[in-house]
Amino acid sequence: MIQLPEVIKGAVEALTRLPGVGEKTAFRMVMNMTNWKSSELTSVGSALASLQHLKLCQECGMFADDNLCSICANETRQHTQTLCVVENASDLMAIEKSGTFKGVYHILGGVLNPLLGVGPDELKMDVLRDKIIKNQIQEIILAVNPSVEGDATCSYMKSILPETVQVERIGFGVPIGGSLEYLDPMTITKALENRKRF
Repeated sequence: MIQLPEVIKGAVEALTRLPGVGEKTAFRMVMNMTNWKSSELTSVGSALASLQHLKLCQECGMFADDNLCSICANETRQHTQTLCVVENASDLMAIEKSGTFKGVYHILGGVLNPLLGVGPDELKMDVLRDKIIKNQIQEIILAVNPSVEGDATCSYMKSILPETVQVERIGFGVPIGGSLEYLDPMTITKALENRKRF
């Protein structure tokens, strides 16, 4: 059996760290890259290396070029006094892509999970509460995924906020075009819980 150079093995191993990329897929990628010009490899390597210098918005925790991301720097959005709390940057981007939310965000960086040692201090819940009070936020939308940990996180957040703040959670349930017979019990449960008057 042929012994591949360590450079190829190292590149394959590095690519398998990406979600959804197994050893075979990583190997095909590396084999494709062996045909690239040196300048193309350098360009991709530099782009990936520059990720270590990525900044986070001081207000919401989203990726940014400066101290504030484009959303937090937008005064119109700040004046809505509506805050959407999400678990991670991918959730924020999904909501932004819908184009329906016009307020500001806060990225938690996870959900409460005592078994993994993630408590209110790790998620900086006190900082979030202080920010809500300081900025006189009137409405909080909890866009946290439906799970035992997500539900616990939402309940905890509601308990630490002033009663004057309106707290809502996004609806979950049947997707558009979805068929009930193919849905899991949790999705159907959430759909029934989030029903509206017709």
